[in-house]
Amino acid sequence: MPVRVPEHLPAMSSLLHDENIHLAPRHTPHKLLTRPLTVAVLNLMPMKEMTETDLLRLISNSSLPVDIELLFTSSHVSKNTPKSHLEAFYHTFDEVRDKHYDGLIVTGAPVEQIPFEEVDYWPELTQIFDWARTNVLSTLYICWGALAGLYYHYGIPKRLLAEKLSGVYPHRMCNSREPLFRGFDDHFYVPHSRFSYADRRDIEAVKELEIISDSDYSGVYVVKGLEGREFFITGHSEYSPKTLDFEYRRDMAKGLHPRIPKNYYLDDNPAMEPIVRWRAHANLLFTNWINYYCR
Repeated sequence: MPVRVPEHLPAMSSLLHDENIHLAPRHTPHKLLTRPLTVAVLNLMPMKEMTETDLLRLISNSSLPVDIELLFTSSHVSKNTPKSHLEAFYHTFDEVRDKHYDGLIVTGAPVEQIPFEEVDYWPELTQIFDWARTNVLSTLYICWGALAGLYYHYGIPKRLLAEKLSGVYPHRMCNSREPLFRGFDDHFYVPHSRFSYADRRDIEAVKELEIISDSDYSGVYVVKGLEGREFFITGHSEYSPKTLDFEYRRDMAKGLHPRIPKNYYLDDNPAMEPIVRWRAHANLLFTNWINYYCR
């Protein structure tokens, strides 16, 4: 089923076309009588075009028609995405605050080592978090977005790691009957790229929250809240095969001496190609969320 996006969005380029990803301009009529689901993406990542492509690649696998609306925080000036791109394809919160959506995705952001209240767009972000609880059927919080949501809604502190967690790690389901994991193997892989985490004990102390997936290596992975109206996901299932490689080489060029992403390159050798072990489960994760929680 095609996902309808703003016309001329760069993600509709030959890259996704060559991957057989079915995107269509917003004005294209859906062939089914079913009302298309509306999913908003609050994109907090600096390389917004890369994140758009990663997410659309997964959302497009749903059998349901989906209309995508891209949002950004107006209280932050993006240094890595052209203003013309934002003006052409994105909406501000003020422009959509009266709308209702079936789903909302809040992405990560490279501000993990900054206290939440010191992030320049935090006041606007908390308004969006409050709005989502009344105007969105289910919200998917990813990586820093997950830590921010857990902190704001439930008071769970963000804890810093001794060094960056980067790599692809095995995970398990804590609740095999959870619809979000229908079709999953008993153990599955997920990319992680972060400097911070939420402690299991802090989460378990909140009765409204349930840890539904974790890892011996990377800790808590998915937390479910409000009976599926909120999911907090600490990893990056949406990452493309080359995203961790891009981040590793970027940090090397900056002289940050990053550790080689674990379980990512063949033999953990960055001269070799990455091994993609998370694609199938990433597709299932987003498809199940749309199918079971956004309708």
